[in-house]
Amino acid sequence: MAGREKGPLTEPMYYVLMAFLRREMCGTEITEFVEHRTSGRVKLGPGTLYTLLARFQEDRLIAETSVDGRKRTYQITEKGRAAFQEELDRLRACVNDGEEAFQ
Repeated sequence: MAGREKGPLTEPMYYVLMAFLRREMCGTEITEFVEHRTSGRVKLGPGTLYTLLARFQEDRLIAETSVDGRKRTYQITEKGRAAFQEELDRLRACVNDGEEAFQ
């Protein structure tokens, strides 16, 4: 596994990484992106979000780009992009398997 050696991403993890694909973001922007993208289906509380951000930093999937008071901004790394792509490929394979099972 190129991007993430610890197994599949959870749904909140997947959407948090997705948030960074086009630009760097702070926590509030990430929460708004996930809520909008999932039409409110995935809820990110502050505890979940900041635990994920810390874990992603530790795993080098994201990097902090700026700090302005309490506002911290992050961007995805190449390792993070690889982890996201790996999960996207895994999910596509799951959907394909499911669709084939109905035929």
